[in-house]
Amino acid sequence: MHPIGLLLSLIGVGAQHAAPLHQDNAPLQSAHPSTCYEVFVRSFYDSNGDGIGDLRGLTQKLDYISGLGADCVWLMPVAESPSYHGYDVTDYNKVEPDYGTNDDLKAFVAAAHQHKIRVLVDLVLNHTSSEHPWFQEALRDTAAPHRNWYRWSTTPGNNWHKSPVRDEYYFGLFWSGMPDLNYENPAVLEEMKRVARFWLDSLHVDGFRLDAVRHLVEVGNEFSNTPGTHQVLRDFGQYVRSTSPQSYTIGEVWDNTDVILTYYPDQLDAYFAFPISEALMEAVRTGKAGGLLPTVEQFARAEPARRWAPFQRNHDQTRTMTALGNDPAGAKLAATILLTLPGVPFVYYGEEIGMTGDKPDERLRTPMQWSGTSAGFTSGKPWEGGQADSLTVNVAAEEHAQNSLLNTYRWLIQQRRSNPALAEGELIPVETGSESVLAYIRKAESRAMLVVVNLGRTASRPFALPDGTWSPAMAPRAAVISPFPKRLGRP
Repeated sequence: MHPIGLLLSLIGVGAQHAAPLHQDNAPLQSAHPSTCYEVFVRSFYDSNGDGIGDLRGLTQKLDYISGLGADCVWLMPVAESPSYHGYDVTDYNKVEPDYGTNDDLKAFVAAAHQHKIRVLVDLVLNHTSSEHPWFQEALRDTAAPHRNWYRWSTTPGNNWHKSPVRDEYYFGLFWSGMPDLNYENPAVLEEMKRVARFWLDSLHVDGFRLDAVRHLVEVGNEFSNTPGTHQVLRDFGQYVRSTSPQSYTIGEVWDNTDVILTYYPDQLDAYFAFPISEALMEAVRTGKAGGLLPTVEQFARAEPARRWAPFQRNHDQTRTMTALGNDPAGAKLAATILLTLPGVPFVYYGEEIGMTGDKPDERLRTPMQWSGTSAGFTSGKPWEGGQADSLTVNVAAEEHAQNSLLNTYRWLIQQRRSNPALAEGELIPVETGSESVLAYIRKAESRAMLVVVNLGRTASRPFALPDGTWSPAMAPRAAVISPFPKRLGRP
């Protein structure tokens, strides 16, 4: 049996602080990110003691993000909004004052670029706030220039909301406070192109995460995935690429794989692989590999890995540690799988330390647990109370613990960044003879890595590998990542 070079288990991980991954004068990586880190600015770090995270605070924590190994951050909405979450925009040209100023954002982006980290910002195309001046003008004056930027009806219906001004209704798929924009009016798309150019040219961001894009154009009672939606994204994506060839756009299409694949090849650059998220979490939760690898293969056969993004959880979903019933070993397995799969993995802030959280949404987005008290996040009163486990689950407690979840993430991301097989290689499934043992090879040219994960709660038996050798016997809830010794053909 060939020796196993790298071992991960519930007992420990050979992890240390990630060394700097770039020289200071090195350019940003090309075309697409390697690993992206999702940040809710309100909950990351407060620089002025008002209890709300802000851009200056986020800038102060760039060393942490860089040390994690991420070369990309996705900022949840930072445009002006009356809500805590920011998905109902009142001014697309202005940073939310709670977070700072446009200059603060530019300073953050410049500092991120010094760390060789690109910056994606959430752009909400589907709707505005009901407090947006466009909507307020359209509400009060049926002859207003922005009247046809929204949808109106004289009769009620699902998702139609009563106007407070006259006997009519406006369409808002998500909430009365979020009226949908009308993309059947070409002026709306032209304005959103202008908005995109402003953020790219004036605020120097590197691209966009685009919210709820499957709902952009409704036809009758069809609210998702209409031909008009595809055309809007095709036009918008091409515009962004022509404006900024090094930009990166990624869309939220929360649907099954077949539907997501209809958004290729010529719309946005990438989309989140929601079915992989669900299959990954189900595999770790149940201890059975199930449909995980077939789901990954469906994406891999259809599109290059740079064009789809696996993840564990995001800001709308129960956090990993809560979903797994507070299982630290399971959290390590989930991270190991995520960060050794093809694609562009996204990590939601706090997942790397095992933060917990469940609905309502505010409790999925609680302040980052830097230390055992809220003082690690703010010197004031935090906008939202922390989780009960913050005394023990925090960066300070995990920072220097070699086998912590945090250092597991650091080690895995560093391996991904430095190993072409893990970064860009194809995925070759390996038959294990057990529904509890997941195995695959990542292969790039002459380099290959073997990944074996025992999802079960009992030890696993060795199984034959493609080169005729045998896998190791695996402890329960353990993983092995090893260089694979031979130049591989497909087994």
